[in-house]
Amino acid sequence: MSLSGKTVSLVLGSGGARGLAHIGVIRELEQAGVRIEAIAGSSMGALVGGFHAAGKLRAYEEWVCELQQSDVLSLVDWTFSGGGLIKGRKIIGKLEELVGDTNIEELDIDFTAVTVDIEQGREVWLDRGSLFDAIRASIAIPGLFTPHRYRNRILVDGGLLNPIPVAPTLRCMTDLTMVVDVNGPASTEIRKRSDDQQDSAEGGMWNKLRQFMDHFSSEDRISEDQPSLFAVMMRSLDTMEAAITRQHLAIYQPDLVVRIPKNACMVHEFHRAREVIDLGARLARRAIEENGKGYEHA
Repeated sequence: MSLSGKTVSLVLGSGGARGLAHIGVIRELEQAGVRIEAIAGSSMGALVGGFHAAGKLRAYEEWVCELQQSDVLSLVDWTFSGGGLIKGRKIIGKLEELVGDTNIEELDIDFTAVTVDIEQGREVWLDRGSLFDAIRASIAIPGLFTPHRYRNRILVDGGLLNPIPVAPTLRCMTDLTMVVDVNGPASTEIRKRSDDQQDSAEGGMWNKLRQFMDHFSSEDRISEDQPSLFAVMMRSLDTMEAAITRQHLAIYQPDLVVRIPKNACMVHEFHRAREVIDLGARLARRAIEENGKGYEHA
């Protein structure tokens, strides 16, 4: 299937560090000669989509691919109040430094970040105003990042209600609608890391969060095989988003779907950026070669 010269509405899903695969998908679409005219994203999809729409995705890619695990931890600003464990100021500050102060209506690509008004219990489409207020609101994972107060609303992660926001792109007349789902079924093709690598990766963010939450536990000792609160919270969110994604794909039936397996990486593993970006490019290439028939099966 040749996509050269085609116009595409691109839907980028939520999924933490797995959302880095969106970068690879976008690069592959560019190589195929596609013109991306509209982007809608939730959470990490809003972040990557916003950077691309602003013409600064290369700068973000270069920065994130240089991150080591210690760098990721240094960007985390812990808090004991405000409705989350992480304020997000350091991360957003760095992102603002990379892209500058930009308004969505100034972008060359139609862009929508999806977030959720936690008080009203409804999704909100941010398609004008500050790009980074939109991104900050959309990436506010409940319980992890503090909610973002914007336009007299308390906003959290868009994936809570709409992990693959197809609807905002329907107003744009393009040749194809393409969805990138980063909560796809686990794949046996994903190379499992060695025990040493696994222990090293989990020894940072996971253990720090486990220690933080165990501090408030009434139990004297937490079983080693008992999942941490953070692990249960993230896996529950993944399960919920995967279920909503299946429903939305059945309803909207996009022309092309790229599925990134949920075992590609853990939600916090941004230090594996290059690996995940390359996976996104590879799976996008496969989806295109399979003529866009059905979903991408890893």
